Amino acid sequence: MAFWWPLLVLGFAYAICKFLFMLIPPNVPSIEVDASDVSDDGNQTQENGFIYVPPRGRTPQAETKVQCYEPATMKYLGYFPALTPDEVKERVAQARKAQKIWAKSSFKQRRQFLRILLKYIIEHQELICEISSRDTGKTMVDASLGEIMTTCEKITWLLSEGERWLKPEYRCSGRSMLHKKSKVEFHPLGVIGAIVSWNYPFHNIFNPMLAAVFSGNSIVIKVSEHASWSGCFYFRIIQSALAAVGAPENLVDVITGFAETGEALVSSVDKIIFVGSPGVGKMIMRNAAEMLIPVTLELGGKDAFIVCEDADVKHVAQIAVRAVLQSSGQNCAGAERFYVHKDIYSSFVSQVSKIVKSVTAGPPLAGKYDMGAICLQEHSERLQNLVNDALDKGAKFVVRGSVGHIGEGAVDQFFPPTVIENVNHTMKLMQEEAFGPIMPIMKFSTDEEAVKLANDSKYGLGCAVFSGSQRRAKEIASQIHCGVAAINDFASTYMCQSLPFGGVKDSGFGRFAGVEGLRACCLVKSVVEDRWWPFIKTKIPKPIQYPVGENGFEFQESLVEALYGMNIWDRLRALVNVLKILTEQNSPANSKRRDD
Repeated sequence: MAFWWPLLVLGFAYAICKFLFMLIPPNVPSIEVDASDVSDDGNQTQENGFIYVPPRGRTPQAETKVQCYEPATMKYLGYFPALTPDEVKERVAQARKAQKIWAKSSFKQRRQFLRILLKYIIEHQELICEISSRDTGKTMVDASLGEIMTTCEKITWLLSEGERWLKPEYRCSGRSMLHKKSKVEFHPLGVIGAIVSWNYPFHNIFNPMLAAVFSGNSIVIKVSEHASWSGCFYFRIIQSALAAVGAPENLVDVITGFAETGEALVSSVDKIIFVGSPGVGKMIMRNAAEMLIPVTLELGGKDAFIVCEDADVKHVAQIAVRAVLQSSGQNCAGAERFYVHKDIYSSFVSQVSKIVKSVTAGPPLAGKYDMGAICLQEHSERLQNLVNDALDKGAKFVVRGSVGHIGEGAVDQFFPPTVIENVNHTMKLMQEEAFGPIMPIMKFSTDEEAVKLANDSKYGLGCAVFSGSQRRAKEIASQIHCGVAAINDFASTYMCQSLPFGGVKDSGFGRFAGVEGLRACCLVKSVVEDRWWPFIKTKIPKPIQYPVGENGFEFQESLVEALYGMNIWDRLRALVNVLKILTEQNSPANSKRRDD
């Protein structure tokens, strides 16, 4: 007891000191970001500016400017240049110069960059969400959930664990290399290219940027032509934070344009991260193949939402509506197929209907609306076509939500939340990614049938399974071919930023987030060195030195059995033979014969 007492006191004192140290706030400087040209009076009405009418039937790639407008009001926001291939290559060249400097930066400097960003985000949540809302049509609550919380979670994970997972990782050297040390090193790749979608303009920029910069890379991000206005403002935040830690200019860059701009980026960088549609993802992969650069593709999904008969119907109904209506269906892992056990089907549909009836869509900054606008031009028409195809094949309307006061020019930008039953897999609505506020509900009778229905899709991003038995829910989820699964919840996997995120099949491949996503931004290098240098070095045994001795193969055969034999006696016998051959080989008479 006398021996352990001092150790206990020291351990307790250490814990107290560590706790007190945690109470001391870190010294994080504030940054100023000019927002004067993006501020709005909050009254999202037509009178705030002239209404933009996007040209129909014209190929946007032929334009030299990216025109920006609020989808909820069609208010004009401005334009940004569509960069040419030569301009893109010049931006990448500048980023490459900056990366060579940043690769030598310390983790302390990188963590300070993250803290500055985190401080700004927390202090300017309303501004960030408002800009996202104006550019994509989502509500402030949806922007907070999908933009702010996810980004803050990623930053805090990197602050806590990022350095740990980028340090050299020592591995077992195996039986034949016991005298060696083996490790994996993680070096920056160089310039990362990211082509990101419009649905979460803030997070989709910060997500690849944070991983790339923390791992010592530079990054050039092409923002969507449907969210360039917000993306270019968010870029100012990053620039200010980088300047505050003395990072080189052009370490991070945001570019605007259309397909030509993206193609030029793919051909110039060392890795590409793409978030978008399967069709464009395949084109990017073909272009990347020409340069033999790695790609990470997150290509959307059509997640299955399974509700077993022992689930809490009222509770799950609320989650289901949130899952499909968040940001007008702009979920990063959209629940688009709802499978409900036949015993609770009527009850579930009734609960969902009550909720949807209370949902009103409208300009998110003009009043208290539960759902915003559709971001993409003419997307409402596509959604209606999916609904019409389902109705023609026997589906039925259950309920539709309402649309609030909207301007005449923005009518096509809103689609009322819609619940449909009697659906089946012959309908396009159950096969094609809708990306809209539509909830198609289908019955199932057994767990096996639910799994079969969930797997009957070309997508494989995620799933959500609800059951009163957690074991049952996990068993069902384990059989669904997808990249992420939530048990008795929806999309919670993405809020756990220690987990990798990505899918299979037409949902893409590769992962971002978590250890896997962080290390995906690295050159993974295997290194082997002598464990007891210079006392023990690798020396080629005489039987297999050139010229190879007559007993060279016998030596190798015995060596293999000595190292990997199935039992200890076989290995010992082989070891004796190895030593015997070496002894004979090293005898003076044998050495003289070899010299002759």
